[in-house]
Amino acid sequence: MKKCLVVTGGKLDLAFARSFLQEECFDRVIAVDAGLEAADALGLVPDYVVGDFDTVKASVLEGFRKIPHIVWEQHKPEKNETDTELARSRALTLGCGRIVFLGATGGRLDHTLGNIHVLFACLQRGVEAWILDAQNKVFLLDKGRTFYRNQLWGDYVSFLPYTETVTGITLKGFKYPLYRKDICRGEEAGLCISNELSEDQAFIEFEDGVLVCVESKD
Repeated sequence: MKKCLVVTGGKLDLAFARSFLQEECFDRVIAVDAGLEAADALGLVPDYVVGDFDTVKASVLEGFRKIPHIVWEQHKPEKNETDTELARSRALTLGCGRIVFLGATGGRLDHTLGNIHVLFACLQRGVEAWILDAQNKVFLLDKGRTFYRNQLWGDYVSFLPYTETVTGITLKGFKYPLYRKDICRGEEAGLCISNELSEDQAFIEFEDGVLVCVESKD
């Protein structure tokens, strides 16, 4: 399975990113606009650079322009897709089965929300996709999943409806269990926030809908 790293232009804890990259390797690296600055700081040479390049420093841009093997995909600022969405589409066309997004949080909230929506096309194609930062791992679920205590990103697991409703949620092995509960956007928001595993493994099942799952630490 090909793995792709997408480094986009939000705020990125470089110490966290360095530690993460020591444990992971990727077949393809895509830098997105100002994400080039993070790639530069991390010593990453991207295979693709995507964006309208309206936020990256000119000196960083010109430095990478001198590297011959990089494929450049420059787009006009006036477009329907975000730069991160374009990078996601490139990763999918490359046949990547797992995509990790760094720098997709911590900046403008509209960009963070947009980046969560970028995950949906991956889910539809059966591609694993995560947004990671020092505190959070964000992904979408359209079916049940088992969680293992020793593999969690942090102590807390939260579920929020991505679709308007998610039906028949059952949680077992969690501190706050549920049985066949329906949840709706904007109602009982705290019901599935900040849950914790009460056993070494726990699982969620549900009948229909899509959930945003956030594994997080303080």
